[in-house]
Amino acid sequence: MEPKLGNPQNTIAVIQKYNFVFQKKYGQNFLIDTHVLDKIITAAGITNNDMVLEIGPGIGTMTQYLASAARKVIAVEIDDHLIPILEDTLSEYDNVTILHDDILKVNITHLASQYNGGRPVKVVANLPYYITTPIIMGLFEKDVPVDNITVMVQKEVADRMQVGPGSKDYGALSLAVQYYAEPYLVANVPPNCFLPRPKVGSAVIRLKRYSSPPVSVRDPALMFRLIRASFNQRRKTLQNGLSNSPDLSLSKEQIAQAILALGMPASVRGETLTLEQFARLADYFFEHTHQKGNPLC
Repeated sequence: MEPKLGNPQNTIAVIQKYNFVFQKKYGQNFLIDTHVLDKIITAAGITNNDMVLEIGPGIGTMTQYLASAARKVIAVEIDDHLIPILEDTLSEYDNVTILHDDILKVNITHLASQYNGGRPVKVVANLPYYITTPIIMGLFEKDVPVDNITVMVQKEVADRMQVGPGSKDYGALSLAVQYYAEPYLVANVPPNCFLPRPKVGSAVIRLKRYSSPPVSVRDPALMFRLIRASFNQRRKTLQNGLSNSPDLSLSKEQIAQAILALGMPASVRGETLTLEQFARLADYFFEHTHQKGNPLC
């Protein structure tokens, strides 16, 4: 079945047919550029052996492309008003299942078991800004069987996911994503590729999940508490950022000793540390403080 909804006229016709009103709270902007749609399919590496989980299918534009390329598509949509539209636009695709649900409440591991024999699924999504981080981190942290995540996000969010130390965009999201996956910028997407047009540029980024993280760390949860604390007050030194954090029970003396032991200057800022350095810092506290009965939280 040939996808039809990449064409702007067809998208407008569907919207008018159902008198659909865009919901700002869901960050709804529908993609109307066939070249971008093709790039997403290619970047995600979708084959007719794959199960794809689509988050936020909208009126089914990307879903039609996914259904033409994949063996099975599960499309999860939260907006009540879009369900009858999806049932219409996807009626000719027998390999699509529409779930009316909040993706943050969906048991994706169960879906992978039910529809994909437990094998890793490929995730494709067009995510609004406010929910991007919770969804992506939820997929990684809950150990969901995911091969890769190919998402449309605000350009500034895509930039944050892939940059290294020293950049103004570098932060907790950069380190979290890069611990779990290898980011690759697929394409920058201008506002005129959407209906309605967003006020900012977007980008497609693919996150290829690592079979094992690129750094080893004794306690990943502790490492991420250190990362969050160091970026919560990014203008402060690492020592002050960690000592001011309510999530950590560390004295300035303990923090100073750790920084010295790792060969870093006392004035070092958290935004200059690599993922490897944060892992070593976490291991130091795990071995020298946690082991002595201080749970660090």
